[in-house]
Amino acid sequence: MRIQVILRVIGILVMVFSLSLIPPIIVSLIYQDDTLGAFASALAINLLSGFLIWFPVRNQRADLKIRDGFVVTVLFWFVLGLSGSVPFLISTDPVLTFTDALFESISALTTTGATIITHIDGLPPSILFYRQQLQWLGGMGIIVLAVAIMPMLGIGGMQLYRAETPGPVKDSKLTPRIAETAKALWYIYASLTTVCAVGYWLAGMTLFDAICHSFSTVAIGGFSTHDASIGYYNSVAIEVVCSLFMFISAINFGLHFYAWRNQSVLHYFKDPEARFFIFILFCTVTLTTLGLTLTATYDWDLAFRYAVFESISIATTAGFGTSDFSAWPHFLPFLLIVTSFAGGCASSTGGGMKVMRILLILKQGVREIQRLVHPSAVIPIKVGGKAIPERVVSAVWGFFSAYLIVYVILMIGLMATGIDQVTAWSAVAATLNNLGPGLGDVSANFAGINDPAKWMLCFSMLLGRLEVFTLLVLFTPMFWQR
Repeated sequence: MRIQVILRVIGILVMVFSLSLIPPIIVSLIYQDDTLGAFASALAINLLSGFLIWFPVRNQRADLKIRDGFVVTVLFWFVLGLSGSVPFLISTDPVLTFTDALFESISALTTTGATIITHIDGLPPSILFYRQQLQWLGGMGIIVLAVAIMPMLGIGGMQLYRAETPGPVKDSKLTPRIAETAKALWYIYASLTTVCAVGYWLAGMTLFDAICHSFSTVAIGGFSTHDASIGYYNSVAIEVVCSLFMFISAINFGLHFYAWRNQSVLHYFKDPEARFFIFILFCTVTLTTLGLTLTATYDWDLAFRYAVFESISIATTAGFGTSDFSAWPHFLPFLLIVTSFAGGCASSTGGGMKVMRILLILKQGVREIQRLVHPSAVIPIKVGGKAIPERVVSAVWGFFSAYLIVYVILMIGLMATGIDQVTAWSAVAATLNNLGPGLGDVSANFAGINDPAKWMLCFSMLLGRLEVFTLLVLFTPMFWQR
């Protein structure tokens, strides 16, 4: 383990991250709110902290090995959560405890969107902008951004990319060099954000709201500048823009890369994961529309409108809202929360277990049924006409098992703090899937839950963002053996 090299990387990245406080400072100057001092102090604290970490080990240079990559990835998300919480902690509007400030920061950076802040409409513009910006930075992954600048730091970045990037086949690279891959993904990410902001503005949002919501939409984060979220605008045009970009951002960014490079969209329709994702959305929208209509909750047109938006929002783990789905009748709230377990496609900004894993699990289930009839048959699992290696199928089942075990343990832990079962079940789902809204006491926000529960949910958000294994591997004795 190259501790000094790891510290050098962390120090540099913290100093780089401190520069992200400059845009909120500019916003504070434009709107003349009272947070300029808080952001300026936070910038100085983070910059100095990064410098103090980096300076003693500034001359340590070496390639990162696979274990170093895991440690840097986990450490950086934790350290980044601490750094991101500084403005919330210093600011007098809102007034937050350390636990609440850290919760809000980690929630933003992991694109969970679970907030403990109430009366969002009254927050200073710079704080509103900062929350949205944190989600945007976390959306594609700070580590991928770091990989893009690794050549300038003299440190190999491939191991960081493997530790951060989701999906069962994450060793494949879009371009021959990992730095080029990261840059290409960020170009696409920034372009989608720009187009989304223009779409919101043309649909009727103010320029400030359009920029802020484009950050959280493309990041599939779910933070809004209003307590009522997208429902504040009561605009079909805005909901269409939001739904479209949530869907686009939940698709594998590798497909976006190939569309940009080959100037073709045909591969989207050939991709089995994308097709299965569309099928999930279609079924969810249909069932939700029927449920809302048959229970006379809404008329057909309004039921379809709310069903489309909420189904896409929850299934992609964005968490925006136009209606309080937790108050919908019968099985509908449970159905929507369950869709978040699938989440977005692999290598997207969505959360959850990823659609590809769910698809492989279903195909494995079908294969086991077939084996009951033909015990000696060799039946490969195929996706897109190609056989999936057994080690990948085994890894998916291992991930699925670990995911459920972690879910149960966290849920029991929350209930041990005095939280009721419905709230605990949905709170873990909302954080582990990086979704945001839940049911029960966390349907509106997480302000009312106790501090021990918030710490557990912070851990849950990090587990979800790092896809469980990246974080859990650090707790195994084998990882630390020489």
